[in-house]
Amino acid sequence: MNINPAVVFLLALAACLVGVAVTYLVVTAQSKTRAVEVSTALAEAERRSAQADTSIETRHKELQIEAREQVQREVALLRETIEKETADRRQEIKEGEQRLRERESQMERRAKNLDARDKAIEAQEAEAKKHLQEAQLTVQTSRDEQKRELERVARLPVAEAREILLQRVEEEVREEMSRVARRIEESVREDAERNARKVLALAIQRCAVDQTAETAVSVVPLPSDELKGRIIGREGRNIRTFEQLSGCDLIIDDTPEAVVVSCFEPMRREIARLALVNLVNDGRIHPARIEDMLNKARLDVQQRMREAADKATAEAHVRLSKPLLEVFGRLLYRTSYGQNILKHSVEVSGIAASIAAEIGADAQLCKRAGLLHDIGKALDQEHEGTHIELGEELLRRNREPEPVIRAAMEHHMDIGAMTSLEAVIVQIADAISSSRPGARRENVETYIKRLQNLERIGDSFQGVEKTFAIQAGREVRIIVKPDQLDDLLSLRLARDVAQRIQEEMTYPGEIKVTVIREMRSVEYAR
Repeated sequence: MNINPAVVFLLALAACLVGVAVTYLVVTAQSKTRAVEVSTALAEAERRSAQADTSIETRHKELQIEAREQVQREVALLRETIEKETADRRQEIKEGEQRLRERESQMERRAKNLDARDKAIEAQEAEAKKHLQEAQLTVQTSRDEQKRELERVARLPVAEAREILLQRVEEEVREEMSRVARRIEESVREDAERNARKVLALAIQRCAVDQTAETAVSVVPLPSDELKGRIIGREGRNIRTFEQLSGCDLIIDDTPEAVVVSCFEPMRREIARLALVNLVNDGRIHPARIEDMLNKARLDVQQRMREAADKATAEAHVRLSKPLLEVFGRLLYRTSYGQNILKHSVEVSGIAASIAAEIGADAQLCKRAGLLHDIGKALDQEHEGTHIELGEELLRRNREPEPVIRAAMEHHMDIGAMTSLEAVIVQIADAISSSRPGARRENVETYIKRLQNLERIGDSFQGVEKTFAIQAGREVRIIVKPDQLDDLLSLRLARDVAQRIQEEMTYPGEIKVTVIREMRSVEYAR
């Protein structure tokens, strides 16, 4: 079949035109669809942008409201804190004013008491002068009468009669003056002792501290006697190692189920005791284990000392620096005549503060100085020097105030005379705590030697018949010869004996000197 090329061309051209038309229609349709989609997307984007703007504005307003509320809450909290601090400060000021008023009231009462006492003393002095004038008048009258009587009866010369009268008048006036002086002195002493007893009794009552006495040995109980051999070890290596590392002696004798730890130094003895108790409980006893247990016991003892120091300072209401606190804790294992020095320091602090509050001194200064007065005893076994010198150096190194150092270190009067009332109060509180019944104990030799010295001093004075030391050495009674000493000389003898005891002896508390003069008239009926 023959196909005309022109027809084929036309058909092809028509097909192309149809394809172009179809393509144009398809492209046009797609363009319209895309335009619709773009417009829809733009509308959606605008809608979402509007929603975002609205959401942002809403969130911004919410954040502004939250920030405003937060600022209001902080302002309210700050206002509440400021009001609370202001109220606390007002309360402190009010309490300070109240304490100041109480102190002024106490000072006024003390001033009134002193005025009343001065008036009483002036009245006593006036009465004494009146009695003396009356006695002088009586003596003058008696002298005139005796003069006339002597001239009349004996017909003696005037000069000789005058000598006799003057002798008798001198004796009478001397006796009368002695009686008046003794009466005034006893009255003043009774008033002073009564007031002193009140102050001291109140101070001791406020400070009722239990004291414990330490010994030079500690006993460690054992579950059985079999452990004694393990403690000794093969050829004694365990006990040798223990004694070398601890510095204590172990006494293993026939005492059933017990071992004695002996050492004069309480801290080392306590470390050794704790280590031995731990070894017995653990059951493994050999040189390496002994060293470990001793190190652990040292740490335990150091912890105990820190806790004891914290407890003591809290009880005394005194704050110490950390270096002072560490040294102060060592006093837990220091004793003096069996009295624990840590508890003694707390007791002295309380007594000194009570006395200072009663007589108007600085109670806080006395409390701090009383607590630190024996702190040098924590160092005197490791360093050269007295506990006064070591304590003063330690306090100065830790920048304690000068009044506290002086009041604390003058309690034994080893660095000169006392420079303040607080130093006197600390010395009195130390004497009270040391000399009260049950506070201290001393060995028999020292006790007997002190009694012998008291009796020796009393017997050394002329006119003394016998001296007796009684009341465990707290009182000396002296029997005098009545024909050699009169009442006035007996009073002077008591003062001289007391002064000599103060100069020559060292003793806790005070010693009472009593002079007894007894006059006996004996006659026989035959």
